[in-house]
Amino acid sequence: MATSVVPAGRSARRAAAEDEKFVFETTEGIEPITNFDEMGIKSDLLRGIYAYGFEKPSAIQQRAVMQIIKGRDVIAQSQSGTGKTSMIALTACQLVDTSSREVQALILSPTRELAAQTEKVILAIGDYINIQAHACIGGKSVGEDIRKLEYGVHVVSGTPGRVCDMIKRRTLRTRAIKLLVLDESDEMLSRGFKDQIYDVYRYLPPELQVVLISATLPNEILEMTNKFMTDPIKILVKRDELTLEGIKQFFVAVEREEWKFDTLCDLYDTLSITQAVIFCNTKRKVKEAGLHFFKSLMIHFKWIGLLKRCGTITLQFHQCMVTCHKRREMQLWENSSLVQPES
Repeated sequence: MATSVVPAGRSARRAAAEDEKFVFETTEGIEPITNFDEMGIKSDLLRGIYAYGFEKPSAIQQRAVMQIIKGRDVIAQSQSGTGKTSMIALTACQLVDTSSREVQALILSPTRELAAQTEKVILAIGDYINIQAHACIGGKSVGEDIRKLEYGVHVVSGTPGRVCDMIKRRTLRTRAIKLLVLDESDEMLSRGFKDQIYDVYRYLPPELQVVLISATLPNEILEMTNKFMTDPIKILVKRDELTLEGIKQFFVAVEREEWKFDTLCDLYDTLSITQAVIFCNTKRKVKEAGLHFFKSLMIHFKWIGLLKRCGTITLQFHQCMVTCHKRREMQLWENSSLVQPES
């Protein structure tokens, strides 16, 4: 049975009046495939998938991977954290012909970080098939982009502005592109990339497979699907189908902003945490949290000995930090004479 989703916050009467514009139905007959081995994936690519640590496909992967591999246009409504990046990487690696050193898959993302992450996942799971991928993103050397593209890559993951620039310079040749993926399409439109997306599309071959991934489906997204896609398969992953096995979620109520870091330190003192990702909602908080952790290590631990025994601790700041700050931090690390642990 088809599942319909109407955007939250609209009255039933308004939703009914705008039914054709806003209703998103999952295409009937889409059966989930719960095992990577049953998807017809190249054996060497399967090796890369399992080596990367994947054991079984997520809900969105179970439904979308086979449809993309078959060559169908696909609209996937998917939230962050559902395995969409690895789905994009997997299908791109499956569809390209690695014997031809031309760009065959183009992935557009709204942010540099997401485009770079997609490139890394492609290179990781495609290691055994010798996949060549490159991230065309702002903030990197244009000369490096030109050199990589002229050398030849199979997949380009990038932001619309830099990709459009490379195409207009005739450095990114589009004649062999057969797959276009628009990742987080709603985010791209909200950031004002609509004209650049259309510009990129104008340069692509007419026989093109398009995959559109979006957490929401506003009017502009549906308008784009009508212009870019042919009889697309529609896939909706409901929230209760998201796989969160092995993950426990807790909420800690902190009354004042300045108490958050001390609370975080208390958690580290109480729990045994080997690896963690800490998300902050602003660049300033990312920087402050990183500096607080660094200072705490210096004050509270015999930290050089700790690092020698346990390995290095990497302090990852936001890419947009001012260069002089980076230089000071690098100097601080160098002056501390940190060394890798002996093997």
